[in-house]
Amino acid sequence: MQHAADNKGVTADTLVTLLGLARRARHARDASELAFMLVNESFVLASYRQAALWINHEGVRALSGVSAPEHNAPFVQWLQRVAQHLQDKVQGNVLAFTAHDLPKDLNEDWSEWWPANAALIPLRAGKQELGALFLTREEPWTDMEFALLNEWIDAWIPAWQLQHRDTTQGRFTAWLTAVTDKQNWRRAPKAMLYALAPARIQQTLLDLWRVPWRRYTALACLVLMLPVRLTVLAGGELVPANPAVIRAPLDGVVEQVLVQPNQHVKVGDQLFVLDRTTLESRVSVASQALATAQAEYRQQVQLAVFDPKSKAQLAILQGTIAERQADVDYLQEQLQRSIVTAPRDGIVLFDYPSEWIGRPVTTGERMASIGDEHDVEIEAWLAPGDLIVMPANAPVTLYLNTSPLAPVKAQVKYVQYEATQRPDGTLAYRLRATLDKEQALQRVGLKGTAKVAGERVPLVYWILRRPLAIARQFIGL
Repeated sequence: MQHAADNKGVTADTLVTLLGLARRARHARDASELAFMLVNESFVLASYRQAALWINHEGVRALSGVSAPEHNAPFVQWLQRVAQHLQDKVQGNVLAFTAHDLPKDLNEDWSEWWPANAALIPLRAGKQELGALFLTREEPWTDMEFALLNEWIDAWIPAWQLQHRDTTQGRFTAWLTAVTDKQNWRRAPKAMLYALAPARIQQTLLDLWRVPWRRYTALACLVLMLPVRLTVLAGGELVPANPAVIRAPLDGVVEQVLVQPNQHVKVGDQLFVLDRTTLESRVSVASQALATAQAEYRQQVQLAVFDPKSKAQLAILQGTIAERQADVDYLQEQLQRSIVTAPRDGIVLFDYPSEWIGRPVTTGERMASIGDEHDVEIEAWLAPGDLIVMPANAPVTLYLNTSPLAPVKAQVKYVQYEATQRPDGTLAYRLRATLDKEQALQRVGLKGTAKVAGERVPLVYWILRRPLAIARQFIGL
């Protein structure tokens, strides 16, 4: 890369023009006006066909002859890739280059967008890289032109920093620079706070920061506004997810309990035996009545051989026999049902056997349940004051009493819409939660404390929710 050797002297008109541009930059209304000046009015110092302003973290900010660049346009996309390629190759103040200095995937489109010669003038503020100015034309560049452009850019950069800092993108860029610059780490968090603030309120922030109690009050307010998940605690237990309910098949009294609580059973194993005395006596009476009806039928059959009138009684006796047979079959079936068996494999869950022996039951009354030992879910009871708004599949964590350091993770399956009275007389809402798939196998019956997470709320609301609820109950505010 070579510069032309044409170094003409700087005329008074050129100096006046340079000073005029610097003065206009200092009095620019905003960053957009500064960007427009750089790409369009730098022509009075060095003639060019096209100019483009590229800013770090923003891309192409301005193009000569265009009010606003279209970022999705092919030329802007190509220029963006050229700027990123040349960003690390700028060693001096300027860089004059041609299509041969770019990789093949970039120089193929050079002739479509640019003339033969191009120049990159970096925009630097100390060690901070702001971006670059691209200029293109057919003739080679001269050292005098680069000298004038550098002087113009040195006057333009302070005005750009002042105006650009008041924009949202400018504040983000300043914050990013402050974070990545190790020299600013010692001034954090003050540097972070000022980098994001517009210039017109920086003095106010500085005044607030200098007074200790104001500074700590502001920090406390920021902490209290941090979003946290609203959580409530409730007693929880691991229960069968899909249990098979064992109900009393008929009215009676439990005579025997053939299994123990939490015992493994298989399909067909006997669980309970109801008192069979009444049923056995009824079966005996029904069987005797059946035998009597059959004897009468045989007698009428013999008489029908000699007495034609007796044939009319045969049909009636056959009906009586069928009725008595149905009674016997029904009572025998009831006698078989008095022995309650297991409908599936699993563990049987019920109270202590001595509580059931001699206990009267009615048809359909729940006696026990059978479930898979490891097919479990969480059941928790939420007090009415803890029924918070929960999103879909709200997370639930169960801290087991047996292993508090190994919590069980789950997601809310459903919450009962109506409060139910518990054995201790309190009202609570039943909550069921499905365990996550990656959870280790857990045993039915383990108890602990369930933490249910709701929506995100400010930290101050998380702290004052219960005190405010209690205050409203007594004060009514």
